[in-house]
This record gives sequence, C-alpha cells and structure tokens, in this order.
Amino acid sequence: MQASLDIADAGFLVYLVEREPTIGGHMAQLDKTFPTLDCSSCILTPKMVDVSRHPNIELLTYAEVVGVEGEIGHFKARVKQKPRYVDIDRCTGCGLCVEACRLKGRIVSEFDVGMSKRGAVYIPFPQAVPLKATIDPERCIFITRGVCGKVPACKEACPAEAIDFEQKEEMIEVEAGAIIVATGFDPFDARLKPEFAYGLYPNVITGLQFERLSSASGPTRGKITLNGQEPKKVVFIQCVGSRDKSLGVEYCSRVCCMYTAKQAHLVKEKIPDAEVTVLYMDVRAFGKGFEEFYDRVRGEGVVYRRGNPSEIYKNGKRLIVRAEDTLLGEPMQLEADLVVLATGLAPRGDAQGLATLLKLSSSPDGFFQEAHPKLKPVETEREGVYLAGSCQGPKDIPDAVAQAKAAASSAIITLRHCMEVS
Repeated sequence: MQASLDIADAGFLVYLVEREPTIGGHMAQLDKTFPTLDCSSCILTPKMVDVSRHPNIELLTYAEVVGVEGEIGHFKARVKQKPRYVDIDRCTGCGLCVEACRLKGRIVSEFDVGMSKRGAVYIPFPQAVPLKATIDPERCIFITRGVCGKVPACKEACPAEAIDFEQKEEMIEVEAGAIIVATGFDPFDARLKPEFAYGLYPNVITGLQFERLSSASGPTRGKITLNGQEPKKVVFIQCVGSRDKSLGVEYCSRVCCMYTAKQAHLVKEKIPDAEVTVLYMDVRAFGKGFEEFYDRVRGEGVVYRRGNPSEIYKNGKRLIVRAEDTLLGEPMQLEADLVVLATGLAPRGDAQGLATLLKLSSSPDGFFQEAHPKLKPVETEREGVYLAGSCQGPKDIPDAVAQAKAAASSAIITLRHCMEVS
C-alpha cells in the first residue's frame, strides 16, 4: 500500500493486485504494535482508505497475477479476477446477506485464525477495503450443491440486489513499466512442532491467534478468555519455527521477541494477577525503543527464563510445559492455563510459483532474493522488478514501510527514465 501511494502521488497509474477480498494483510489482524502500543487499525485503516480513494490507484482485489511477459518499461501482466458472486458496484456493505447466510457460524474464519467462525457469505472484518461481501465458492451450498431454498438466503436478504451467482472468472490484461512484489509472508505452521501439541489442546495457541483474542474486534471483544475463563498462568514460548535446524529453518524471524513482549504486557494489563513466563532462546531487542520496552515488560512482573521447551501435555485442567533451564542446566516444569507459541515468519506457500512466473531467484530460506544485499537491496536480478516487505525476508512494520518507500523510489526512477526514452 505504501509503495502504491508513493508512486501514485508521483503522478503514475498503479494497479494494486490483492489476492484476498480486502487489502490490509496480516497487519489488519493485529491488536497493538510494539514498542509504542499504538492501535494497529488506527495506523492501517486511514492508509487503506487513502489507497481506495486515490485517483491514480486501480484496486484489483480478490485477484491474482497469472502471467507476466515483456521487459523493463514494457511489462504485460495477465490478472485473473475471481468472481465474488457479489456486484461490488451495487453492494453497500450493509451485511444483511452475511446475517442471512444459512451457514453463518459454521465455517472457520481465516481472519480470526480459527478463533471464530463465519458463513459462506462474509466480510473479512469491519474495516475491510473494499467493504463488500464475498461468497466463498467452495463452501456455499448453492454453488456447490444447488440447494439453499428456492431463492438463496443471501440473495433474498439483499435489498440492493447485489448477489449475482452468474458471475464468471475474468482475465484482465494490464501494461506496466515496473513491478513491485509485496506478497508478504505466511505464519509458521506450529503443527510442524508436534511436541507443543498445537491443534491438540485448544489452550495452546499461536501469537497471531493471541492477537485476535486480545483485539477489540476479535471474537472475545478484547477479553483474554478461553471458554469464558481468564487464564491465570500464561507461558509464552519463543522461536517456534525460527532458528531451528531440525526443521531446516535457520533464520531469525526478527519480530517474535518483541511481539511476545507486547503480548506479555497485554496479559498483565488485562489480567493483573496473572503469572506470565516467557521461555526464550535469546532476546533480540534490536530496534529503536525495543530494549526499553523489553525492560518495561520485565518491570511489570513478566518472568523471562532462558529455556529449551521439550514437551507440552495435559494434567487435569492445566497444561504442563517441560523444558530445560539452559542457564542452570536443570529440567523444569511449568503449569499453564494458556500457552502462546511465538511462531515465526515463513515464505508464502506460493512463493516458488510466483518466483517462476516472474523469473526471480529465491534465497536458501525460501524468500525472494535481492540483487545485492547492500548495493541493491530492493532490486531483483530481473530489471524493473522490485521487492518490498516480508516477501524478501522477515521484517517488522517500520522496516517493511521503509523498504516499500525505497522500492517505490526505484520504480519511479525507472518510469521517469522510460518516459524520457519514449
């Protein structure tokens, strides 16, 4: 979004292609941001609105690039526009179709990372841009089985007559002088660490799930509860899916130490009498204000123990976390009502397919490879194609925005040069 705004402000037309029904990415799922504890939505929502209203930005949501040809200054991209089965020009975002869906509350919500359920007709979150409904074609019983009454419930409920089951997939061709890849990351799949029992016990959750749990727009309206109960003993486990040679993941995800500190602070803020323990490998508080925030959290009563967790199992109603205290060289056991796994940042599952499509290289960790880490940190080996954000490697929000502005600057130079040549 930042790169799009910068290029558009320079007077160039930008096509912003987003695979999901709304822009915003993972930042839209966050509650607070470290180390300032600013509201994530308060930062993000105005920027999303600016993108949607900018006259030089054409927003293509629920779409994906499926082909790229040409060279710098003369790229031709084919974009697949998936059918929403909702006329976005007519849809007012009122949500009546969402309420009427016969599968409401039966489908796992991707936005809430499984902490709540949605229907086959849904709006990802209240501040979505565009604020339009989408019908899930794989779950909708009218699309898959042709059953939902004589008139589908959503269609009957829509006063704007925006529901359109006749929509088909479309192919759009666009021309561009430069391309910026900003496809982000996937959270590490904690099921790859079976010793932590993620997916087995409901009170073992990931850091992103905790964000939805503590967010005012989340399923519990910001109350940190599981089955209506506040956890009194909370254990955070860091480096889950980072710096783990057994998984072939040797890099540091950079954000986990600080988002864990932030989440530990939120637990103490919302449940003052909670016992909060963080099991860490090393604490990497490298950014501006990070070390001070880390010290603040410890001063609030959060206990940091350098430990290597080996197993999580259940004993009665509580979880038991087995670990080795790596400072004392002794085994330890911790009781917990809630265990939060600080999952790292992984390359997107489709990264290799996109690399092939764009003829880009990937580094050994699976992220896109820049042309040179120091001389050309946002450029790729293919002229005219630039990288922004976590598709190039794990980053926090300020670094992602800074790289986006650098990529935009490089793209603007390319576009200016192309104008001069032509």
